[in-house]
Amino acid sequence: MVQKLFFLLISLALVTITGCSNGGATTQVSIDSIDAKEVLTLDPNADIFQYDGVIYKTNIDWVEDLSLTKDVQIGEIKVQNDDYTEFNDEMANKLPVGAKIFSAKERTDILIIESEGADLKYLAIIEG
Repeated sequence: MVQKLFFLLISLALVTITGCSNGGATTQVSIDSIDAKEVLTLDPNADIFQYDGVIYKTNIDWVEDLSLTKDVQIGEIKVQNDDYTEFNDEMANKLPVGAKIFSAKERTDILIIESEGADLKYLAIIEG
């Protein structure tokens, strides 16, 4: 009985402290996309492209180790931008124009590029 009462008092105290710590306001965490300039500032040799407002990057070790299957073609690279100015959708810094963009059956944060007979895996780069 004493343990239950102690647990109840501690729980009530934690709820009160937590509820009052932000003046009753909630904290919201958002995850935003990082832009091409930020990625290339951190890694000038990065191989990236933009699709649907998100930058995707290849040559990430753990991504390369994944076994993924191409699903449907969702686009293709339309512009090669190797001077690192502002990126738009279907624009890449190293991929050639015409490289096909596919979704991956197993993951939504990785896209597969078919280019020059090879399949390359690109991970969505986000910041949070």
